[in-house]
Amino acid sequence: MRYYPVFLDLRGRRCIVIGGGDVAERKVLALLDAGAEVTVISPELTAGLDGLKRAGRIEHAERRYQDGDLEGAFIVIAATSDMEVNRKVSRDAGNIPVNVVDVPDLCTFIVPSVVRRGDLTIAVSTSGASPALSRSIREEMEGLYTEDFSILVRHLARIRKALTGTDMPPERRTHVLKRLGSREVLRILRTEGPEAALRHVEDTLRSLGLESLL
Repeated sequence: MRYYPVFLDLRGRRCIVIGGGDVAERKVLALLDAGAEVTVISPELTAGLDGLKRAGRIEHAERRYQDGDLEGAFIVIAATSDMEVNRKVSRDAGNIPVNVVDVPDLCTFIVPSVVRRGDLTIAVSTSGASPALSRSIREEMEGLYTEDFSILVRHLARIRKALTGTDMPPERRTHVLKRLGSREVLRILRTEGPEAALRHVEDTLRSLGLESLL
């Protein structure tokens, strides 16, 4: 099966996680990192989840899953060891996107392996065929895309925002942004470091007559 890759804006969205174990904790942390409002439904919680509850970062229904628990959810993640519960969550979700951890047949979406470097997000998936391979590829990507990339992304985001506030024709704006985000910039970042990459971006702006954006 081929999945359609998409990035969701979860800020302020109600996301429900069924389960309170280690896997559920990892899912909850990822959702919180994306700005979601998370409710966990489980009789028990890991120490980490309990800490998030006491800090007011998650809501907790201290019981087993029951009918009606998915009302108002934007997405649902089932992370329990009880397959009957997981199957029921999958059925009950209806049109709500649902992920049952490690059971693609019960999912309407799957969660890829992810590399994050600031606003740079790289997602890797084998469409559920081999999560282990996805993890290995992710680990390789982590070595290729270091924290230096987040510096470059922040700088380019500032320039892009400044460009959108001008009356520059869209075609020229696209050309400028392509030059600033070229493979040459990536090469310089990898071989010479972030300062050299930022200097290259600035030199490119000067060559295009856009010193005002510096």
